[in-house]
Amino acid sequence: MSGLLALLDDVATIAKVAATSVDDIAGQAAKAGAKAAGAVIDDAAVTPRYLHGFPAARELPIVGRIAMGSVRNKLVILLPLALLLSAFAPGAIQPLLMLGGLYLSYEGAEKLAHAFSGGGHAAGHGGKPADAAHLEEAKVAGAIKTDFILSAEIMTIILAALPKSNFWYEAGGLALAGLGITAVVYGGVALIVKADDVGLYMAQTGRFAVTRRVGRAVVRGMPHFLTTLANVGTAAMLWVGGAIIVHGLESFGLTAPGHVIETWAEAAAHLGPEMLAGTVHWTVTAVCDGAIGVVLGFVLLPVVGLAGRGWRALRGQGGAGH
Repeated sequence: MSGLLALLDDVATIAKVAATSVDDIAGQAAKAGAKAAGAVIDDAAVTPRYLHGFPAARELPIVGRIAMGSVRNKLVILLPLALLLSAFAPGAIQPLLMLGGLYLSYEGAEKLAHAFSGGGHAAGHGGKPADAAHLEEAKVAGAIKTDFILSAEIMTIILAALPKSNFWYEAGGLALAGLGITAVVYGGVALIVKADDVGLYMAQTGRFAVTRRVGRAVVRGMPHFLTTLANVGTAAMLWVGGAIIVHGLESFGLTAPGHVIETWAEAAAHLGPEMLAGTVHWTVTAVCDGAIGVVLGFVLLPVVGLAGRGWRALRGQGGAGH
């Protein structure tokens, strides 16, 4: 009997240690996820622009599809890749992130070029409207592709912020933080895109005059808000892309761009009130990073266009040879 009691006591002790470990992993995941807040905001700002032009009934299903793609990005691809790279090839992480930064810069510049040219999205060949199902598939695929780059940045920040420990501790922390961030980002996106429906409901069924007025204000304001958010998303792509490149260059010993930006930000921060110094410093840094993203993106536009035309020509020649 005493042996059984001792065994039960050991089991209880192991359970307590396991519970403490899980709680510790959750706490570290939350702290690490908070350090990725900047990239998380960028992710939330970028996503709603993929929902423009779709009927209200398709908005939440599209958000759900993108969210599931984001979970696959983080848990199925990026989590094991991050752990493997961290264990066996830590030097490869930064170059891969820089490729992601170049991609974000290119995407942001492409959106700017499109806005300047005044082109439309919904036309197919011959000027006919694009098939709705095909357009949805293309938009979801594009959103998941962009999410992959932002998620890679987020997961890398989280991995760097987690205290070094065993494989399972790091895997658990990455998984919990990744899932939590996905829930926050796409839960927020769902609330944003359905706010106009809530406003319409308030305007039509509100019991009080103030409720109906608020509802009408929401309905009138949401198109402008979504347009602004889409523009913020484009700016965020350029900002994050430029920042990744600047930080990557610093890791390879090319500190001049980052040093210049830091010098300008520090100088600007000391020009105004001390209480605004942090905000001014962050703003100047973000603007400079974004400017670098714009330059890189517009340099890449003709390069990618030329490469795309060359690839299509090669495929055409290969197809003609059969």
